[in-house]
Amino acid sequence: MNRIDRLFGLVTLLQARRYTPAEHIATHFGISVRTVYRDISALGEQGIPVSFETGRGYFLVQGYFLPPINFTADEAHALLLLEALGTTLTDHSVQPHMAAALHKVRAVLRGPAQAPLDHLATGIRLSVPEYQERHLAYLAPVQLALANRRVLALDYCDKQGRSTQRHVEPIGLVFYNFTWQLVGWCQLRQAYREFRLARVQHLAVTERPFTNQAPLSLADYLASLNLPPAA
Repeated sequence: MNRIDRLFGLVTLLQARRYTPAEHIATHFGISVRTVYRDISALGEQGIPVSFETGRGYFLVQGYFLPPINFTADEAHALLLLEALGTTLTDHSVQPHMAAALHKVRAVLRGPAQAPLDHLATGIRLSVPEYQERHLAYLAPVQLALANRRVLALDYCDKQGRSTQRHVEPIGLVFYNFTWQLVGWCQLRQAYREFRLARVQHLAVTERPFTNQAPLSLADYLASLNLPPAA
């Protein structure tokens, strides 16, 4: 990667994160921390307002915006494939946002690149007949609760057909065996539980605070299951 591309990538990275430590930038681009300092200085010389907060890292001063991004054809093709996957394996609460995002990709592509993208769109199909959760509308609120540490209120029907009301402190979403599982601390059971979204009868994001003072990360939870390694 040449320096111009790296500087543009650095602005994009800073815009995508609230704070970015120099060490993270160095690792991301495979450069030294000293080079990071020089790159930050170069951005300032070009009028891009980068500031620094001790203990947190660099950030773009509020109010600065990048001009529209130009995607390469390969990047657009990759996003189109992701849309096909997402449309098949997500629910009604997420699919419109994916379509809107791809529409923005198409809007910034130069004219000659748009026709091949249209051709590719008609040539991708995923057939997953056993996946029956497309009609649900829970993924978006679950993501909102995860991002903002909000408790979820569930009306849940277990595999024996028994219905209970739960308040769950979410730590992650897991997709396996063609089903989405919500993982979280169940305030009723006072333990971590997995809830299959297809068995949720009603779901709402609440303002209730988390009660578990030492929540696990999703990675730690999965490691605690002692699952055998994949073949």
